[in-house]
This record gives sequence, C-alpha cells and structure tokens, in this order.
Amino acid sequence: MNYNYHTHTFRCRHASGTEEEYIQTAIAGGIRKMGFSDHAPFAFPDGHQSGFRIPLEQAEDYVRTVSALREKYAGQLQIYIGFEMEYYPTHFSKMLETVKTLGAEYLILGQHFIFDEYPNGVACGNATEDVERLTEYVDCVVAAIKSGVFTYVAHPDACHFVGDPAAYDREMRRICVASREANIPLEINFLGLRTNRYYPNETFWKIVGEEGCPVTFGCDAHDPQSAFDAESLCKARRLVSEYNLRYIVEPTLQPLK
Repeated sequence: MNYNYHTHTFRCRHASGTEEEYIQTAIAGGIRKMGFSDHAPFAFPDGHQSGFRIPLEQAEDYVRTVSALREKYAGQLQIYIGFEMEYYPTHFSKMLETVKTLGAEYLILGQHFIFDEYPNGVACGNATEDVERLTEYVDCVVAAIKSGVFTYVAHPDACHFVGDPAAYDREMRRICVASREANIPLEINFLGLRTNRYYPNETFWKIVGEEGCPVTFGCDAHDPQSAFDAESLCKARRLVSEYNLRYIVEPTLQPLK
C-alpha cells in the first residue's frame, strides 16, 4: 500500500499532531501518494458550526499549510488537498460550494449522520434496530455516490444497525449495487480496525464481495503514527482474501463538478 487519501489534522479538534509529522510517517512507511481530507467546514443557516469540523475561519490556513508542504516534499510524496464530507440533501449544494471555493481537489464521503446533523441529527454510530433509519442512511449514501463528486465512500458500513439481518442485507446491498454501477470504491477503514469498532462489519463485506464492488483502503489517520498502519493493513488484506473483494488498490481522484 503506497497511498492514503484519508488523513485528518488537529483543526477538526479530535485529531492531534502537525501535518508535517503525518507526512514524515507516511514517507517512512512507503506512502507515495497522500491526501489530507479533514472534515469539511460548514456553517448551517443560523451560523452553527459543528465541533468535529474544521472551523471556517481555519479552513484557508488548512489549504495554505498543505499547499506549502506539498512544495516542500515534492519528489518524495505527492500530496493532495481534500475534505471528508457528508451528503445532506438540504445543504449539499452549499456544502459543495464551500469546499470548491476553498480549492478542494477531491472529496471522500463520510456519512456520520442520517440526513442531517443539526439541530436534531441522528448519529450513524448510535446502535439501532430501526429499519427506517437504516434505509435513510442508505438513501443518503446512494445519492452521494450518484452525485459523481466523491472519490470513494469512507467507512460505508458506519451505520450501526443491530436489527433484522434480512433488512440489513437488503438495504446495504443497495449501496453495493450503486458502488459497482458508478465504479465508486468502498473503503475498508483502518481506524475501525485498529480501535476495534463495530466496523468494518464482516456481514457487509461479504455482500461487497458478492456484488463485485471496487474496494480501497483508508488509514483514517487522526494522529501521526496512524499515517501508515501496517497492522491494520494486514487485517484489511485478510478481509480482501476471505470475501474475495475486488481490491483496486489506489482510487482515482474524482474531480469536483
């Protein structure tokens, strides 16, 4: 694995370390293409900014810092400026306009809430047996894939559904079909692997293998030592082998429309 397009910075307020420390770890691990994809800044209509995103007032500094490091490490590492962003139907056009204005070179989808996060959002990580919530999550992910602006889907199995297995298969298979038809990869998420989260969900990855979806890897680094993650890489390779996944290696960055 010589690429990673899922990297955060301290500006999201739940990650640590400097961008240069992430870069140095990546180079030492053999990474040759790296993308910074911190949580996209966004102000809701009443001015609210969520606490897990880059504050709007720090967004230009994020772009400037990564741009300067790209020049510094030219020849050692190809560096790209991106964001991890949700798909919220009501706000999507404004969210997209915001990151385009900042100069984003690519986006990855990270659907952390169902439909919206504020003021009454439902976090995808909250365990639920509610099939309607699962369906709403899948609706957002499928719409995001069809939008054509996302390079890949980060942690596509992040909806923590603990209900009817048949409903889970039916709904999550919709994500897989959309991924395959649009040729948009699904990410095996290393943060989930190294912290033993409820994802990667092997039930989901079995479906991915059956549907023949493109699959990629993402470190989801929130600290410099995770900018190359050999232990999780071994676990991800096991999933690829066990479920006969169509691992495409490095994803192709999707230009913003």
